Amino acid sequence: MSTRTDVPDLDDSTRALRRLHWPNLLDRHAFQDSAGAALRWLGSTITWREFADAASRFAAALHASGVGRGDRVMLVMMNRPEFLYATIGAHRLGAIVVPVNFRLVAAELTYVIDDSEPAVVVVDESLAGGVRAALDATTTRPRVIVTGGAADSLDSYESFVADHDEHPVVDVDENAAAFIMYTSGTTGRPKGAVLSHLNFHCNGDTCTQAWTSHLDDITLVATPLFHIGGIGVFTGTMLLGTTVVLQPTGLFDADATLDLMADEAVTGTFMVPAQWQALCAAQSAAPRDLRLRVLSWGAAPATEHLLREMAKVFPDAQSVAVFGQTEMSPITCVLQQEDSLRKLGSVGRPIPSLATRVVGPGGRDVAPGEVGEIIYRGPTQMLGYWGKPDATAAAMAGGWFHSGDLVRVDDEGFVYVVDRSKDLIISGGENIYCLEVENVLADHPDIVEVQVIGRADEKWGETPVAVAVLRPGATLRLEELRSWAGERLARYKLPTALETIDELPRNASGKVLKGPLRRQFGAS
Repeated sequence: MSTRTDVPDLDDSTRALRRLHWPNLLDRHAFQDSAGAALRWLGSTITWREFADAASRFAAALHASGVGRGDRVMLVMMNRPEFLYATIGAHRLGAIVVPVNFRLVAAELTYVIDDSEPAVVVVDESLAGGVRAALDATTTRPRVIVTGGAADSLDSYESFVADHDEHPVVDVDENAAAFIMYTSGTTGRPKGAVLSHLNFHCNGDTCTQAWTSHLDDITLVATPLFHIGGIGVFTGTMLLGTTVVLQPTGLFDADATLDLMADEAVTGTFMVPAQWQALCAAQSAAPRDLRLRVLSWGAAPATEHLLREMAKVFPDAQSVAVFGQTEMSPITCVLQQEDSLRKLGSVGRPIPSLATRVVGPGGRDVAPGEVGEIIYRGPTQMLGYWGKPDATAAAMAGGWFHSGDLVRVDDEGFVYVVDRSKDLIISGGENIYCLEVENVLADHPDIVEVQVIGRADEKWGETPVAVAVLRPGATLRLEELRSWAGERLARYKLPTALETIDELPRNASGKVLKGPLRRQFGAS
């Protein structure tokens, strides 16, 4: 057999510039369309050239601070251009970005800092107090950079990047880690899903196909960028070089969002069903001249009434549902508008790049139509959990990602989620794991035992309910419990109801049975 090869080896700099990741995509757009609009922010335009230069300045400042390949850069930020500058700037050096939910309280932040050990933390001025409190409880000592001005002795973002514009060209492999996205787990502690540059590129392909994207699209990113749903929407726009309208983070205002869509000629966006419900009502009350072409939704089920209302209120737009999870970067299934009503309750078909199986106990494939766990294998599959080899091995057994979602698949290949793992509550698009909340509530001095279940909610889809056994003579009120737990849990994780019970139901081995609790207390 001949061993001859005529394929030349690429030198390091040539190989680095041909990699398929965001730094190179950004440079390509800046070269081909330097004056084109990359970002729209508070009525101002940021061109592709300005975007690329800002990311390079941040990369140069990181390099001057000693940050390099594999180091972590944590972002505790609301939606703003600096979030994206810092992300791609860190990626230029091969550093790993750690976006963090800015609603976490100090104790939760401390855990994430201890776990990821960032070299640098970039934080908004309004959030700096929480980061400072979190750092007081850890031995990790990152450099802290503050956007929007300096806080006490901390460096401002502007001074950090000033006078920096040179950094080395680093050959960052597409399979290298790009993000650590923290997602709560059933152990009650968040796990950092490590996602590669290739993971996000493949998700960008999925987004452009699902949305049938055009090169003149203008996409509104209203979901927080720290969330896989927010940064996930950005993947498609980075791939095509289309314009993003970045909405500032704040309380959701349907009228203000519709006004922004009209002013910026937005063609597509992703929202959770509760937001689309509010948008439908606001648009019906005061119609705006919109260019919406794609209404994407997910993270919670949509009712038949809402789907029909979306079609009536936005007749020129198509509804596209997406389903998945952080560990899959995140989209695994897509449901197009033509199937949304005839397949009501389905999350759609698996995307073409994934292999899927539905398995029962022992890992054997179940018959079509039977319930089992859906597992995935493909290029959007995470690299693993940061620093948790045992959890990674369990989640990736046999090379497949085990989702924990119990589903059935119909004869046309549409997936129906029968149950997410029973300890998962999805409230307004946010995942809440019951054990994490239970571990906090159990420390309350008036609580002997506690379990957390989900209760259906018209606005949020589900909200957490605490079912507690109190110590004799205690008269704990919900407001007291929320105030106490609010120092240790983000607000969206706090129980919205407190039910008391004499004793928790158990099986013969003493394990608490949540089924009876759901039946008794799960209804509104």
